[in-house]
Amino acid sequence: MEPEETEQTEQAGQTEQAGDVTEELLDTGQELWTQIGTFAESLLRPWNAYQIGIAIALFLLAHLLNRFFAPRLHEWMRSREGWPKWRIRFLVVVHQRLRAIIFVTIIWAVVFVMREVTWPSRSYILSVIATLAFVWLAIALLSRLIRNKFLRSLIRYGLWIFATLQILELTDTATTILDSAAVTFGETRISLLLIINAVVMLGVLFIGARFLSTTTSERIRSNEEISPSMRVLVVKALQVLLYGAAFFIGMRAVGFDLTGLAVLSGAIGVGLGFGLQKVVSNLVSGVIILLDKSIKPGDVISLGDTFGWINSLGARYVSVVTRDGKEYLIPNEDLITGQVVNWSHSNEFVRLDIYFGTAYDDDPHKVRAIAIEAAMSVNRVLKDYRKPVCHIVGFGDSSVDYILRFWIKDPTGGLTNVRGAVYLALWDAFQAENISIPFPQREIRMLGEEPAKALD
Repeated sequence: MEPEETEQTEQAGQTEQAGDVTEELLDTGQELWTQIGTFAESLLRPWNAYQIGIAIALFLLAHLLNRFFAPRLHEWMRSREGWPKWRIRFLVVVHQRLRAIIFVTIIWAVVFVMREVTWPSRSYILSVIATLAFVWLAIALLSRLIRNKFLRSLIRYGLWIFATLQILELTDTATTILDSAAVTFGETRISLLLIINAVVMLGVLFIGARFLSTTTSERIRSNEEISPSMRVLVVKALQVLLYGAAFFIGMRAVGFDLTGLAVLSGAIGVGLGFGLQKVVSNLVSGVIILLDKSIKPGDVISLGDTFGWINSLGARYVSVVTRDGKEYLIPNEDLITGQVVNWSHSNEFVRLDIYFGTAYDDDPHKVRAIAIEAAMSVNRVLKDYRKPVCHIVGFGDSSVDYILRFWIKDPTGGLTNVRGAVYLALWDAFQAENISIPFPQREIRMLGEEPAKALD
């Protein structure tokens, strides 16, 4: 067969397939329109029309009752001081849905009464409306458990539509219409029904994966037997595993063929390798940091001019918070390739040095003892283990120079403040013992003036 004939045959097949889909949609739409017409005609019957009127009247009554009770409930809620947060949140939800709660309550009461005093057919429409109202209210209340607003709205409206179709017995018709609206790519057929099923399935699985991830992560973070860096690594690996499993299980559950993703993922991987080298480098560096435990949350580090403690370890960067409240996001690659000072890597002990000088008239032995005692008077300075020491380091032009060394074990509390506290303790101790801190003095004489007479 010639190539032109083959192309014409394929085009004819696609045109015929499109015509079949269009004809199927028209037939289904005509059938649905007929059902809608029949339902509308049934509403015009007297025993159905008055049920709709009763439902409208009950809704107006619920609206008036809500206008009466809602402000009083709000004032009562404001007076409940000291209640647990979950109770307050529950009352807030009840306050927001108070009209719906009142409507569901009174319409079901009317339905039960009418079933007792009249024929079941005389309350059938009211039963359907009451069922719809109750299901919609239950979905609205339960969807509040989902924190993400977009996902909550998507699931809420989706469940509302599904519940309405199920109660009105229109599920088969809607399924046929959605399945008829399809596009075929080779052997793959994608319909609206498949897309909706995939969205619903993935949404449910992602919610479950998020719940399991949150619950398990809290337990892992509270386990003191695991190192902080290993906790972060386990949590990240668990999240990737759960969300990845949710995606693949959801796609397979709706019948989507994933074999074609193998070639696509390979091409995407090559593109990412060239275009996102820095991102991949930071990701790999983050895994290395977690595995070798070189830094972990809570460590005090110095990187260049940045000094602070590690707040969190991310997939791409490390969050470092300084003493002035600034939060630096340092790429993981810089921590691997650069020189990092970890003040609390193997232990939390940090030694600090202070330089000072005293006059030559002061006894060096006494100065050293006073300096050590002054340093030990500061709360954060260690006294029982690694006590402070003081040594002479030189004889200056106008002073004897000393170095005072002391240890702390809480570098996250800051270094400048503890140095300042030790300096202040030295000042007070030297003032009490009449030890002077000399400073260079210069005498300036103007040319042409007689030298000042020395004072007796």
